[in-house]
Amino acid sequence: MSTEPSSPSDHGDAPSRPPSGRRTAVVTGASSGIGAATARVLAAAGYHVVLGARRVERCQAIAAEIDGTALALDVTDQESVDAFVAAAGPVSVLVNNAGGAKGLAPLAEADLNDWRWMWETNVLGTVRMTKALLPALVASGDGLVVTVTSTAALETYDNGSGYTSAKHAQAVAHRTLRGELLGQPVRFTEICPGLVETDFSRVRFKGDEERAAAVYAGLTPLTAEDVAEVIGFVATRPAHVDLDQVVIRPREQASSMRVHRS
Repeated sequence: MSTEPSSPSDHGDAPSRPPSGRRTAVVTGASSGIGAATARVLAAAGYHVVLGARRVERCQAIAAEIDGTALALDVTDQESVDAFVAAAGPVSVLVNNAGGAKGLAPLAEADLNDWRWMWETNVLGTVRMTKALLPALVASGDGLVVTVTSTAALETYDNGSGYTSAKHAQAVAHRTLRGELLGQPVRFTEICPGLVETDFSRVRFKGDEERAAAVYAGLTPLTAEDVAEVIGFVATRPAHVDLDQVVIRPREQASSMRVHRS
């Protein structure tokens, strides 16, 4: 549920080799929100983290804080993905977090440009990154792919067909890999968050702060750190343990259409 696909401007810091004994984890959409929080959690768990995002200067600040590496990344651009993967080096963990929503219109009024952005970022962006890093993940002997989808990958809601359809497609691509790579030393976990207060709604509503704030009014939403801690738990399980899917919602949210507000 990160909001950024990132763009291929300069490639940020030259990658530093991880200290001896540390495995490398890649986090996409890492300049803010769930991605940034996940980078910090994985670093605390002992990983050398390679942060990828369009806003590479933000990643550089986080990388300096956690002794990681920041690289520019646009998951919608194959050349950017290829350059990122070449610079990242051997990788054991991939967290597909780049994604987001745009608009909240009924299908009859759909903005197809918003749909293209959501499908390119959530679906094809995840496919590009996973396809590019699978050889390294398998070669690591204990690879892990974590894909942050959404509860929108499990259900539908009115006016959300662009986002829910993209998240369903992203989730199906991820889940299919579980069977296709069965027997290989790589695990697959899907994280399905509900309402998380990040920049997600600001991006969806194109900077409308009032409309974005209303999404979380009257309840206590999840934080980026709540989701990141779950990802950290997944990434620190023994190699034989695969947490196929984790659904995490605020206590006041039963589904996309059922929320208790005080």
